Amino acid sequence: MRFISDLDRRLFARVADGRLRGAHPVLPGLTHAANHGRLWFGTAGVLATVGGRTARRAALRGVGALAAASLASNTVVKWTVNRRRPVLDGVPLIRRLARQPWTSSFPSGHSASAAAFATGVALESTGYGILVAPLAAAVAFSRVYVGVHYPSDVLAGLALGVGAAALTCRWWPPRPQTPAQARPRVSAPALPGGDGLVVVVNRQSGVGVPGGVPGAAPTPAERLRALLPAAEVLERDPGTDLGELLDRAARRAAERGGALGICGGDGSVNAAAALAAERGLPLAVFPGGTFDHFALDVGVPAVEDTVHAVTQGDAVAVDLARVSPLPGDGPGGHFINTFSLGMYPELVKIRESLEGRLGTWPAAAVALARVLRTATPMEIEVNGHRRRLWVLFVGNCRYAPEGFAPAYRERLDDGLLDVRAVDGDQPLARTRLLAAALTGTLGRSRVVATRRLRRLSLTGLHEVDVRAYDGEVAPSPAEALVIEKRPGALTVYRPAEPGNELAQRARTAAATAHFRRAVLRR
Repeated sequence: MRFISDLDRRLFARVADGRLRGAHPVLPGLTHAANHGRLWFGTAGVLATVGGRTARRAALRGVGALAAASLASNTVVKWTVNRRRPVLDGVPLIRRLARQPWTSSFPSGHSASAAAFATGVALESTGYGILVAPLAAAVAFSRVYVGVHYPSDVLAGLALGVGAAALTCRWWPPRPQTPAQARPRVSAPALPGGDGLVVVVNRQSGVGVPGGVPGAAPTPAERLRALLPAAEVLERDPGTDLGELLDRAARRAAERGGALGICGGDGSVNAAAALAAERGLPLAVFPGGTFDHFALDVGVPAVEDTVHAVTQGDAVAVDLARVSPLPGDGPGGHFINTFSLGMYPELVKIRESLEGRLGTWPAAAVALARVLRTATPMEIEVNGHRRRLWVLFVGNCRYAPEGFAPAYRERLDDGLLDVRAVDGDQPLARTRLLAAALTGTLGRSRVVATRRLRRLSLTGLHEVDVRAYDGEVAPSPAEALVIEKRPGALTVYRPAEPGNELAQRARTAAATAHFRRAVLRR
């Protein structure tokens, strides 16, 4: 310890004696800007405003990691290790802060916050992480430069911040920067300018314009018409049946020898996918919903990605999952992401009823609290075995991570159903499930059972009122259901280099420039 202390003082003195050209007043200004996390909250705001979906996720994870690092540093470690601040005699007066901190020197809270934010951003996007990292490093160095921390304080703060960011992955697994794998499909036609593409736009969804267009607030339909001028764009008006509009669009696409397109959330994509597979049409998915799970997994996080794939004819083949009732026992269906029974459909029903007043995330929190308080287990037969379950989840292909927190898929063509269930016979199952979620140990919880199957039979469903397909709730009148895979049944457009951030940015820039030119020509 004495060696470290002596080394600390020598390094501190060397920095104090150093004369870095251009460092003043930049480094003291950075230290001041980073007080109370202001610099990082501002950076997060910029990312969320000018970036796309990935940038917003990166900003959110960065802020979450910063909050965890600040809590650990300022309320736990500083009060445990009470270290005096450095003596300022060797630090030039011009560098010193107007108001000196009085708390423990170990660790550096500014360094912890900087490392936590930068690491959190990098976990979601390597590109944005590279942009933020030099700023974080400069803030950390500035704490030694202005004389308020020893180098070891800064190193400890950096380690704490990186650890806090890594810890967020236990509750919120980062989505891989490369999309799910799928079988290449070269038979999808290239449609220059969208010629032959018929797109249905759900007007309740919105797609932002990268960079913005001064004085313009384009609708999704207007934007698609500008980016794909030869495409036929049909808008769904309030009260119009989505199924009928999709059926009309599919007939037009077949007549033109082209493809079916859909701009909306996962529920809309599901309806379009089933019809496209039935008619043998390739599907163009333009993300336009709240979560867009399928678009992210397949590798089209932005409208520009789909536009590029459609014009180039790049596509892949992915699995569909089919739900079949007994003959004459109600309608069946397909799902591209998930199917569920039990607490989750009830949660979705309550959330949708509250979203208009509270917003998506507050409504989801209120719905979860209500369901946990009032729900009861359902008794059904799963592959001939009587089970008492709180929730039954079925994923189209294997989801990660393990446990009852599915987030993303690594393949879209594995031919498997990902079946997960919360056992209602386990004592205190709801409490244990909630505790496992809060501690990030869902993957090891004994109340969650996981199986990988190709076919699933569900009977005894007379007490089950609703079921959820891809986040959409529907009545469940059927007494029995069979869920099975349709391997490679759906052809979906996606770029030949999905997940390449540089390529995505180039596509976004080119599409934005094209859109602006189209607006100016009006």
